[in-house]
Amino acid sequence: MERSHIVAVTSVLAALGAILPIAAAFYLSWSVATSREESRLTRLAEYAIMRADMAFGEATSALKAADGFRFTPCSQEHIAAMRTLVVTTRSIEDIGYFENDQLKCTSWGKPETTIARQQVDFTTANGIGVAARVHPTISNGRAMLGFRYRSYSALTDPARLVDVLASPDTRLAIASDTGTLVGALNDPDASLIKRLIEHPQTGSDADNLFAASTGSGWIAIATSSRASLLDDLGRERLLLLPLGAIVAALMVGLVFWLSRRRLSPLGELSIAVQRREFIVHYQPLIEMKTGICVGAEALVRWRRPDGSLVRPDTFIPLAEESGLIQAITDQVIDGVIKDLGPVLVADRSLHIAINLSADDIKSGRILPVIQAALANSGVLTEQIWLEATERGFMDVKSARATIEEARRLGHSVAIDDFGTGYSSLQYLQDLPLDALKIDKSFVDTVGLVSATSAVTPHIIDIAKSLNLYIVAEGIERQEQADYLLERGVHYGQGWLYSKALPAPEFIAFYNDSKRVRGAGPTVIRRDIPEVSPAVGGD
Repeated sequence: MERSHIVAVTSVLAALGAILPIAAAFYLSWSVATSREESRLTRLAEYAIMRADMAFGEATSALKAADGFRFTPCSQEHIAAMRTLVVTTRSIEDIGYFENDQLKCTSWGKPETTIARQQVDFTTANGIGVAARVHPTISNGRAMLGFRYRSYSALTDPARLVDVLASPDTRLAIASDTGTLVGALNDPDASLIKRLIEHPQTGSDADNLFAASTGSGWIAIATSSRASLLDDLGRERLLLLPLGAIVAALMVGLVFWLSRRRLSPLGELSIAVQRREFIVHYQPLIEMKTGICVGAEALVRWRRPDGSLVRPDTFIPLAEESGLIQAITDQVIDGVIKDLGPVLVADRSLHIAINLSADDIKSGRILPVIQAALANSGVLTEQIWLEATERGFMDVKSARATIEEARRLGHSVAIDDFGTGYSSLQYLQDLPLDALKIDKSFVDTVGLVSATSAVTPHIIDIAKSLNLYIVAEGIERQEQADYLLERGVHYGQGWLYSKALPAPEFIAFYNDSKRVRGAGPTVIRRDIPEVSPAVGGD
């Protein structure tokens, strides 16, 4: 098995060593070519802005010069002066004079028909109105760009704004900063241009590379297709293959490092916490005298995306060691309210016990978390019991503060797995607990002759002397149940009654237990005006 494993790993590494250099070289060459193309597109867009500023500036100067004329409108001198402006201003094709929004004359003379002045699409900061698509007679139906100032309008060929040397695959568009498209080259994609006008940026999508430039009231967009990069890739690959081999080696090491980290138990657990993969199953708690289910212990389960469950004993210690247990406990609390909130509201005699970590007992941070979860749920604080193992009580001072606050809020607090930790009797005497849970390892000895078989009655006697509720865990045989009931144990849980159940199955089990037994359970509730050491038993 070890040999085949080594062969398999070696084969994988050999394949990676052959593939990654090529992949790295391809990626780097594509990146360099992309960066170069984006830089070229940026320069084109910036040049288009410069051309637009130039054309707009020349048209503005011509319009203001015409506005200063003192000739009789549309006289021969007036028309000649406008013609001179057109001839000497490279960026305009014609100037017209309007009265009452009707064209009276142009640099070509007087019109033969009545022509109304076209409305502008936007007005610049210096008062020049711009009409993006004007169709004058002189253009033979071709759209022109109109500039308007007082009684004069000037026409410009939009191609002047995007008159740059560019390949057919390069597309250019220029628009106002209000979003009006005023010029285009090589029929750019209308939807892409519209999106980039609204949100100017440089980058790429699945089909195109693009760059945007803004300034002086204009936005210029230059684009090209990804296919146009293919011609540049060959040269880049030849240059980058040696570097690709180095990058490939680094990538192999990085992938293995990341894989080991991600696939380590802690890595998987961290991901599970982030994805909220933890669910709650409910171990029914049975009242020994009546056989009625009075509550449940909330047990966390890790359900992987494939539906498989991870055993708690494989991840709980790691979660406690790493500090992830707090986030898991929070998910358990949320799960309890979501799963059983309506049932708890409908039956106030039902309670759910939640296990707390040692850190939660020490810091007390869990209590506000529970209160926040209960807010607006209708569930009473008294219906949420808190349990912790003896390890959680090792810092007695902090544990006492947390327990006292929990009991003040209305929670009952139980010590779990009693007898398996350290200084158990000390905890019972020093801490204001409500219940004691006898660990399964002691319940297993009932009816057997073993070194620990005498411990169970001793634990029961201790709990009775301190007026604590007694809960026996891990009851699997009727003999055990009879023994515990005879000695006054209040509650039991274990496979004799039921395994831990998902929420829907637990609700059904709970309802069936009440219906079959035909009597209500003893209400488990403490009425405590102030913190007291413990609560009465029977």
